[in-house]
Amino acid sequence: MTKPHTPIPTEINFHQKSRISDFTFDTGERFEFTYEFLRINSPSAEVRGHSPDQGVLQFGKADINLKEVEPIGTYALRLHFDDGHDTGLYSWEWLYYLGKNQESLWSEYLAQLEQAGKKRAPTTE
Repeated sequence: MTKPHTPIPTEINFHQKSRISDFTFDTGERFEFTYEFLRINSPSAEVRGHSPDQGVLQFGKADINLKEVEPIGTYALRLHFDDGHDTGLYSWEWLYYLGKNQESLWSEYLAQLEQAGKKRAPTTE
């Protein structure tokens, strides 16, 4: 049995001023992500936990920026955010998943923030 093809980015851009990244995959699909979206959807255990019920809601990340983008082999990127977070490996498979599910993931995030009484904007608490 052959494994299904994982879409691979053919073009990746990070725009520091707008804090938006764009990924074009070999399927022809193109996805734009804010840095905030990438940060709150980090695949790290610190954010996602080791099981679905262990995830940690990220908040106050609206102004997040990237300090560094580190290629990991030919399969992923490590994103170094200016809040010190750098433990997530964003595989091509994960980035493609984020692109295909961006709308629902963002809606779920906003609902979770509201339910928790948290804000997207950074606070000084």
